[in-house]
Amino acid sequence: MRWMVGVGMAVMVALGLVLLFLLTQATNNRELYERHYAWLFALNVLVAVLLLLVLVWMAVRLGLRLRRKRFGSRLLVKLAGIFAFVGLVPGLLIYVVSYQFVTRSIESWFDVKVEGALAAGVNLARVSLEAMANDMAAKTRAASAQLAQVPDAAAGLVLEHIRDQLGATDVILWSASGRPLASAGQSRFALNPERPTAAQLRRAHEQLVTTQIEGLDDLQPGSTQPPRASVKALVLVHSQSVGLLEEPRFLQATIPLPPALIANAIAVQEANREYQERALARDGLRRMYVGTLTLSLFLAVFGAVVLAVLLGNQLVRPLLVLAEGVREVAAGNLSPKAALQGKDELGGLTRSFALMTQQLAEARAAVEASMAQVDAARAQLQTILDNLTAGVLVLDAQGHILSCNPGATRILHLPLLRYLGQPLAQVPGLAEFAATVQAQFDAFVSRHEQHEADHWQLPFALHGTSEAAAQHPINLILRGAVLPDGSRLLVFDDITEIVSAQRAQAWAEVARRLAHEIKNPLTPIQLSAERLAMKLEGKLPPPEQAILTKSVKTIVEQVDAMKRLVNEFRNYARLPAADLQALDLNALVSDVLHLYGEENASVPVEADLDPRCPPIAGDAQQLRQVIHNLLQNAQDATLQAWRGKEPPPPVRIMTRWNESTGNVRLIVQDSGTGFAEHILQRAFEPYVTTKARGTGLGLAMVKKIADEHGARIELSNRTAEDGVVRGAQVSLSFTPAPGVA
Repeated sequence: MRWMVGVGMAVMVALGLVLLFLLTQATNNRELYERHYAWLFALNVLVAVLLLLVLVWMAVRLGLRLRRKRFGSRLLVKLAGIFAFVGLVPGLLIYVVSYQFVTRSIESWFDVKVEGALAAGVNLARVSLEAMANDMAAKTRAASAQLAQVPDAAAGLVLEHIRDQLGATDVILWSASGRPLASAGQSRFALNPERPTAAQLRRAHEQLVTTQIEGLDDLQPGSTQPPRASVKALVLVHSQSVGLLEEPRFLQATIPLPPALIANAIAVQEANREYQERALARDGLRRMYVGTLTLSLFLAVFGAVVLAVLLGNQLVRPLLVLAEGVREVAAGNLSPKAALQGKDELGGLTRSFALMTQQLAEARAAVEASMAQVDAARAQLQTILDNLTAGVLVLDAQGHILSCNPGATRILHLPLLRYLGQPLAQVPGLAEFAATVQAQFDAFVSRHEQHEADHWQLPFALHGTSEAAAQHPINLILRGAVLPDGSRLLVFDDITEIVSAQRAQAWAEVARRLAHEIKNPLTPIQLSAERLAMKLEGKLPPPEQAILTKSVKTIVEQVDAMKRLVNEFRNYARLPAADLQALDLNALVSDVLHLYGEENASVPVEADLDPRCPPIAGDAQQLRQVIHNLLQNAQDATLQAWRGKEPPPPVRIMTRWNESTGNVRLIVQDSGTGFAEHILQRAFEPYVTTKARGTGLGLAMVKKIADEHGARIELSNRTAEDGVVRGAQVSLSFTPAPGVA
């Protein structure tokens, strides 16, 4: 608002000054005065009304400030009244004196004697110019007689003589049609000299001579040099010959007028015109000057009031700034405060207050920045915790759960968020876990005070509440540390798969050693038993011979079974490295299915191969073994579940191309009884099987070959809508061969 008021005041003052300037210019220019009189008068009235409204508005604002008892209002009112009185009294005195002077002096400008003298001077100048023009026309007519007997081709020399005789600047001989016949002077160098009009030629033909004064109207405004005026005389040239076809000729001479005469004539004319203009605008000038004086009075009073307000603000402003700043600081607003640059004590006080407010604002900004950094670090830490595969729990000294991350819920298979604020021991199935953790933390705190240990670590087997979970616990590695605020941080990882891998590695080592230690004695045992049977054949009574034959057969069969077991262990332990090449999985499956036709398959096998599958990176021999193992396991599981019932449903083998993931899947489905929950968790470990005569190495070798190919293997039960298990499914996901789009 203050900015708008200041701009408005400046615009009005500038507009008033411009009006004053325009008024002074209009009084000296009749055309400007007559053209802009209406809007000049309207603008004067508008500015006067605006100044009056501004004065009223300022008075109202001062009254409102006084009524609201704002700080410094009385001082502002007093200063405004003093300055308004000081500006109004001298202004009124000057206005009255100037009004009398203007109204009386304007009447004294116009006198009857002056008007008569100016009119006589104008008539004298006109008569003088006409007499001079007639004299020059007579001389030109007399000189034209020299061209009576001169043809057009020889007229140039005569025209030069005439020009010198008359003192003309230009002489041209024209035909009756306005065509130049000959010329002398400046027109000789013009391509198209100015021709006389048809009316001038006709008048010269009728009156024998015509004159025209040119150049009197070419005086430029503000120019002190008189114009170059001249007399153009156009006369008819008499011809001595008589002929019907002869065309009359005209002589045109341009003779300059004396500059002194032209200057005097123009001066008298301008003086007379200016006098007449002022005489006509006498009443308008009086009104305009009175309006200008009135506007000047308003400007003076307005300037005095504005000056009063400005000076009052200069005195009261520091106090107002301090009062406003104290109010804002009390309300909690620490934004930069205004500070005055004056050299007095009040200005210094405002600067000190602004500096103090700035320091408070910087301190608060530093605190807010620190809090923002803490919040950002907390959010970042929370994001990290939420995406950790490890479980994280924060407990207090009594074992209450303060916070947890999704990894802890996923590993423990419990909704830990429901138990925030409760003891860890009250979570179902975690009583032993909580007791172990609490004991480790208590022991760690005592050791930490003595040995400065930074954390503790402990492996732990978590047994769930179900029977399957109790038989196959979750293997965890626990790590704990005490946070600076006294809370306790517990981090744990599920190392069940690592333990399973270690167990598989141990089985591989056992298989290697068993294959080495057992295979060598098996052959001598079998040979010895067969040799014993051969040596004693026919030498024993029939009962003993039957017992011998049966015993030897049993020994040979068991040795063969042990050989097969040793061979499977050897194959599992010594699986060669995969030779990965571009391989058509559909072609490999089709090749293997030739061995599972109706004539030699206990359970039929159906194939559903996706033709969109691209080649994969694989080892044909190892993947052939994988397909055989999976199909054999599926057939065995289906036969075991459907024994003694209707014909079993077929085993299904499928390939699928997944465009979204970019993987080729091999899927084998059976219609057996599926896997128990505890078997699903350890199905790929050696010696874990559901078959009565199985060794448990089939899926283990499949898992090992899948790892060699970088494939992801998944084992799950197939369930119907009613939740009943309808069989099992094994799927392997392969990546396309390098370079395959």
